[in-house]
Amino acid sequence: MTTTAVTHIASLVTNDPSLGNGTPLGLIQDAAVVIDGDRIVWTGESSKAPATDNVLDAAGRAVIPGFVDSHSHLVFAGDRTQEFNARMSGQPYRAGGIRTTVAATRAASDEELSANVARYLAEALRQGTTTFETKSGYGLTVEDEARALRIASRHTDEVTYLGAHIVSPDYADDPAGYVDLVTGPMLEACAPHARWIDVFCEQGAFDGDQARAILTAGRAKGLHPRVHANQLTYGPGVQLAVELDAASADHCTHLTDADVDALGQGNTVATLLPGAEFSTRATWPDARRLLDAGATVALSTDCNPGSSFTSSVPFCIALAVRDMGMTPDEAIWSATAGGAAALRRTDIGRITPGARADLVLLDAPSHVHLAYRPGVPLVSAVWRSGQRVA
Repeated sequence: MTTTAVTHIASLVTNDPSLGNGTPLGLIQDAAVVIDGDRIVWTGESSKAPATDNVLDAAGRAVIPGFVDSHSHLVFAGDRTQEFNARMSGQPYRAGGIRTTVAATRAASDEELSANVARYLAEALRQGTTTFETKSGYGLTVEDEARALRIASRHTDEVTYLGAHIVSPDYADDPAGYVDLVTGPMLEACAPHARWIDVFCEQGAFDGDQARAILTAGRAKGLHPRVHANQLTYGPGVQLAVELDAASADHCTHLTDADVDALGQGNTVATLLPGAEFSTRATWPDARRLLDAGATVALSTDCNPGSSFTSSVPFCIALAVRDMGMTPDEAIWSATAGGAAALRRTDIGRITPGARADLVLLDAPSHVHLAYRPGVPLVSAVWRSGQRVA
């Protein structure tokens, strides 16, 4: 293995408050990073960088950790252009639109689905995403859910079983029977291919009791819980997530004071998905309220063909700063270290010795430009596990 130094970095986001300026971002000015194999082995001032086999001059540009997108739905076929057009023409968003994607996904071949995942991952990588989670949930039969997870696991280790996305159209008149399927034969087929289990706890999907049964069954099979919680209205999802020590409660758009307090006092990360609010013209989550309560907040894309068809974390950062009460520092932390926390990972989302060498070089002197210059392709280079990949 060879060593590589990236030097003359105008501003380095380490996400280690013991470094640099002592803030949560651990900013180091005029910095350098040394990579050995797939790991970071040194960070500090550029003038003090040790000798290495290779040197890359950042020429006064910023370096940040690779984005950690901890919530996406990439195993699907087709799109929902007509639904989006109707929504932008005044029709409200409802969870039932998922059925359109279920039909297209069931009809697609394994090769088509895998090619779609690869396509959207390459798109995300060019925008700085080096780690992503993705879910099943567009098959809703035992075989279709299992094959979705097999396909996803070819592309990432962060795979989530979401048989409980909506009640399958095949069980429209028997929701209890579908819960039995999700917690029985479908779980048996899917558990070997997943790390996580998720449920859409929402009106039009699964209520609190159903969600509890599904998550408890998954946990008994070694899958750790995540929850689609409180997106469309107030409900039990957030409280259930904290009670079951879910890694993340995702969406968190409609929160009571008790919900906010629970997230502030528990270990469950509040993952906010501003692409969904943008695409559905819904109420923005109040990130400021969560942060002030001491909650850990992650930012992710929710990339899916219905409610948030974007793979761009920089876009989500800009939305969070503009419309959700986050500062640029908070937003970049939430899109990197926050995403890592939502996946319960300590080896990603930071640039410190021992961390995986996932770095993004920006064509800008500061991470603040991600919100300051929305829509501009500022990602100049990407390293994942020490390899330059974009």
